Amino acid sequence: MNRDHRRRPLIGITSYQDEAAWAVWHQRASLVPQTYVDAVARAGGTPVLLPPQPGGVGHLLDALDGLVLAGGPDIDPARYAAAAGPHTGPPHRARDDWENDLLLGALERDLPLLGVCRGMQLLNVALGGTLLQHLPERSHQIVPAGFVRHRVDVHDGSRTAAVLGPAADVSCYHHQAVARLGTGLVATAHSADGTVEALELPGRRFALGVQWHPETDPDDLRLFQALSTAALATTSHRETAR
Repeated sequence: MNRDHRRRPLIGITSYQDEAAWAVWHQRASLVPQTYVDAVARAGGTPVLLPPQPGGVGHLLDALDGLVLAGGPDIDPARYAAAAGPHTGPPHRARDDWENDLLLGALERDLPLLGVCRGMQLLNVALGGTLLQHLPERSHQIVPAGFVRHRVDVHDGSRTAAVLGPAADVSCYHHQAVARLGTGLVATAHSADGTVEALELPGRRFALGVQWHPETDPDDLRLFQALSTAALATTSHRETAR
């Protein structure tokens, strides 16, 4: 095996369990959009899919160098002590449980992590925050499977700004958003309508969430490169400790 390839950080990507079709098959599958896999690989990491499963969180996290909490369905509002609104999708409790355990375990280990869309919302909820269950129609989600391009303004002095600069043109697709911030989290980017577009947990090696979908832009890998760089430091620390 090539030595440089061995040194690529191992980055887990949370994934779906859903009905899928390929070739002659149509059955339940564990999957994630290829854009996540490509973004992690092109940014210098080795991607590993993490579908919901019973147990094994600690063992997996001990092997990983970084974590991507991918986008997906609405988080069960019961997790932030709210009743489901009329626009909130059905709960996916197995995925909520699995990803919450991964997230808390990663924070306990100070494992670098990037939350994307649902992943950012999960980071907020796991730390005691709440969500707005539905944004105004045709604002951040206009048509099914169609991303909305808009500008976000990034707060000076934040880790997000260090990666992206003072502003970014991003692709979003969401109908929920952060309401009350979780304990210790800082909002680091907003859109023109005031929606929280990024947040981070200061004092960590790399704990950042964005409401948009950076994996869909192959020409801008800065967030994934920043994650990979932080994860590489995890790899180096482990090799030194051996």
